[in-house]
Parts: sequence; C-alpha cells; structure tokens
Amino acid sequence: MRSELFNQAQENDLPGMSLQNPRMLRVVCDGEFYARKGTMVAYQGDIDFAHQGSGLGRFTKKMLTGEGLPLMRVFGKGTVFLARDAWEIHILDLEDESITVNGNNVLAFEAGLEWDIHRVRGMGIIAGGLFNTVFRGRGRVAVACHGTPVLLNADQMTFVDTKAAVAWSTSLTTSLRSTVKAGALIGRGSGEAFQLALEGRGFVLVQASEGGVRAMQQG
Repeated sequence: MRSELFNQAQENDLPGMSLQNPRMLRVVCDGEFYARKGTMVAYQGDIDFAHQGSGLGRFTKKMLTGEGLPLMRVFGKGTVFLARDAWEIHILDLEDESITVNGNNVLAFEAGLEWDIHRVRGMGIIAGGLFNTVFRGRGRVAVACHGTPVLLNADQMTFVDTKAAVAWSTSLTTSLRSTVKAGALIGRGSGEAFQLALEGRGFVLVQASEGGVRAMQQG
C-alpha cells in the first residue's frame, strides 16, 4: 500500500518532548513528566498514568478560585502522544527562567520544573480570580493554543482579553482594565468588560479566540 500520508504522518525520532506535528505532542519518557488530564491520544511501551494532586497550597487556591490545573503524572519508559482538540501546540524552553501560563492552555511540562498557582496581580475575584500557573527553572512546557497565536512585545501598555492570554513574562506588571462604562462589546467572544493590562520588558502570547470555553470547563 502506498500513500503520501505514510510519509507525512511518520513518527519522528527526536528525544524528550517534541512536536510530532503542529497539533500533536510526542514525549519520549524515561522517568516521569506531567500532562493535562484527558490529553493522551496514544502511547507505546511501559507507561502508567496517575492523578497528580496540586499539593496543599495549590489545592487551597484552586478551591478558593475555581481555577486550577487538572494534572496527571505520566511515568515509565516509552513514548506518549498528547493532543487537545486539535489545538496548535507550542513548546517553551525555560533556561533558569520563569513564565506565567494560563492554566487552560497548559498541555504538559517536564518534571524538573517548579510550578505553582499564582493570582495575577491586580486581578480580584470580580474578574474571575485569574489564578494562573507560574513555571520556574530549566525545562520544557508545552502550551496548546486555540488557533494560531500572536507574540506581542509589552514595551508599551498592552491589553488582552483575559481568556485569550496564553502566556506572558513574569517580569511584566499586570493590572485590570475595566470598560464597563464604555458599554461596548469590544472582546472577541463574550464582550467581557475586563482586560488584562501588561507593561514592561517581556512578551505576551495571545491566541486567536477565547479558547473554546465550554470544552475547557469540561476538561
């Protein structure tokens, strides 16, 4: 049997965490890593999966805010393929650095990274809490974006729909901007009257939609 598909879809042979294609992550596991629950689409080898608790501090924040990161621990020796409703996947390499990621966009990360749930500065309960995940250290984080994202430099004040912000530099100053008095539906989706304002030396990654809100809440 012959088909161009067989060449195009052939598994790569890269070590560690890599992109199998723009919408599928391939992880060669010889130890452990962490992934979002429900994202495994295939695996080969001696691989096990287990619920990964947030830890007491992170669990408390999740209970108070309704936010969090539903994780599974993936361990053993083999190859695992992950995907999120055919969203685009991008890999971030941290080199003794930190980054803030919207919990809804986290797909997987290497076990050597430190992580915690932090409240976005300037964001109160009125804006839904906006407790996002901060990663620190050296290793890889895979994020899933609903559509092709844009990377913006925040050297000037930048405003982003709170559900469209995928990740941003932890060095940025954040605040909440309200457009209630404008009475305008300026956002991409629900017309929420709050935007995430960012400023400083760094970047913000913005996806092309609010991210399939219903699907995320079920994840």
